[in-house]
Amino acid sequence: MPPILPYSEVTAGMQGTAYTVLDASGEIRAFPVEILGGMEGGKGDQRMIMARTGGDFIEQVGGVLQGMSGSPVYVDGRLVGALSAGMKDLSPYTFFITPIEDMTPLWSMPDTKNQTNIDTVDLVKAVEERKKAEEKRRLREREKAFAKMSRDEREAEWRDMIAALNGEKAEGTAANADESAPTNDDAAARTDNSAAEDTAAQSADASEEKAYFFTRGFNGAGLRYLQDKLPMHGASLLPLSGSGAATKLYTRYDAALTGGQPVGVALVYGDFSVGATGTVTAVDGKKVLAFGHSFLHKGNVNYFMTDADVVGTIAGQSNGVKIANIGSVIGRIHQDRETGVAGVLGTFPTSVPVQIHVKDNALGKEETFGAHIAYDEELLPILSGSVAYAAMSRVSDALGSSTARVRFAIRTNAYEGGVFERRNMYYSAADVGQIAVTELLQAMNLIVTNAEQESDVIDVNVDVELDGERQTALLLSAAPDKTSVKPGDTVMFQTKIRPYRKAEETLSIPYTVPKTQPAGTLHLDIRGGGFVPVNPLMLLAQAGLEVPDDEEKVKSTGDRLREMAEMGQNNEIIIAPGAAPAPTSEKEMKKRMRAAEKAAARAAKDEPEKRVTLLADPNKKEEKEKFFAPYVIENVIHATLKVEE
Repeated sequence: MPPILPYSEVTAGMQGTAYTVLDASGEIRAFPVEILGGMEGGKGDQRMIMARTGGDFIEQVGGVLQGMSGSPVYVDGRLVGALSAGMKDLSPYTFFITPIEDMTPLWSMPDTKNQTNIDTVDLVKAVEERKKAEEKRRLREREKAFAKMSRDEREAEWRDMIAALNGEKAEGTAANADESAPTNDDAAARTDNSAAEDTAAQSADASEEKAYFFTRGFNGAGLRYLQDKLPMHGASLLPLSGSGAATKLYTRYDAALTGGQPVGVALVYGDFSVGATGTVTAVDGKKVLAFGHSFLHKGNVNYFMTDADVVGTIAGQSNGVKIANIGSVIGRIHQDRETGVAGVLGTFPTSVPVQIHVKDNALGKEETFGAHIAYDEELLPILSGSVAYAAMSRVSDALGSSTARVRFAIRTNAYEGGVFERRNMYYSAADVGQIAVTELLQAMNLIVTNAEQESDVIDVNVDVELDGERQTALLLSAAPDKTSVKPGDTVMFQTKIRPYRKAEETLSIPYTVPKTQPAGTLHLDIRGGGFVPVNPLMLLAQAGLEVPDDEEKVKSTGDRLREMAEMGQNNEIIIAPGAAPAPTSEKEMKKRMRAAEKAAARAAKDEPEKRVTLLADPNKKEEKEKFFAPYVIENVIHATLKVEE
């Protein structure tokens, strides 16, 4: 950590220097800074220092650019703060500095966002312990070899050791040659290679700025979906590195940073990446400060810290930008505050691995994608759906007028058995991908908003099969093989369906009358699984009465997920008891509404302190029969049976 120049000692006219990287060479360049004065709005306001710059280097790139945020500014060898904001639409050579005094408190702020009940491994510690164990093993082998040596061989060994300590060349004998141990040349070569790899991986700077987020792996449709769903706070998405296959991504466990070098913050990492890049302001051991302003301004967070590779700069008439690729994961960002971001090298965020397999039958294409999403309760559902949608869009290239079969499994402690699984089939004339990810979004949202405890999500697996044609069908009729039945009887319905632009088909679907069914007329709905049957709550709402929702409020996350798992699928044909047929006239509708209002009024008079609830027994499951069809069923029809005593 360099010495600090306190804000109180900063005065107009001071001359200083700022440091940043602006091209693919990775070289940290210096440019002059003149302090214009301090700006302080009062209690609670952020302090800023106004400054300006110039010179050939800055004029060549077009002034202070978006992406230079975090660049450290020094006066007389003391750190003043981080370049944090330019003067958009005004002078590109005037900017503001966030005082370093206001950034260092980020390191000591509460950090509770990396908690998990899942057993984890400290990879850095594991590597160190493995190295120590290897050294012990080699020492034991040398001791054994030394014990077997003759007196002359031992004396030669000692002479070699003394010579090595004195910097002299050892004689070297066959007896003291340990083939299992690496030679100095080998070790040096490995060290040089590691250093070269580290330098190459670090080469560059980053482009930060709330104005732009950099992405990898998203095509045009995927970017539009992500831009629409993600709370961007006015930022735009810029795609980099095409599909992301050109650069092998990896994790570095021994990365080091210094002020002026590039650094990235990522929400998603892998075949798909979303994040921003900026500049390191200061480093103290493993602790890092950067950006000089917020990333998403979310406080205590749990994001990937990455290195970054600067591609180049683009100058504009009003403002320019520094373009950079998100590089390797090197640590964890844990604070995202107004004055900057803070993180730790060598420790990593809790994240959720997501794997998406997509097969497009029309194009004959098939691909599997993988990504890690940082565990953020607000963003995890959105990013899971966005990555799944982007994968579909990448493989099919067009999702309009298509049919999708989707299966996803989420391993989590929020659901009994540890795995929540759901299947469904969708069709859309516009964009089937957006519809196909809705249940994944819903399930992830239920899990992360668990009111009982913070949910652990181990991984998400999504499998999608796409067909570039409409696979839907309408129900035409359902004729029972008998109309008079008794409780417990099984009735076979000959159900006619008309697939889209295909010949009619007849399906035989069994239905068993509930054993508790009272005598009289039994109204049945024959419907697609995606249709929600009318229930008493809906009738209350139609009558303009208050709809009670107390029961929904007290349901556990497990209950809600269980209900979702039991929901009908769009390609199911369900036969289940339904409400009476819809009224055939306005007069009959008014009659039913008056009856509902009178019933509610009588109940309210008898128990004025209680709500009127027409719910069925919550523990009683709906008596229904399911039949899976190869089509999305688009309507509902009705049938009746006469139940005898």
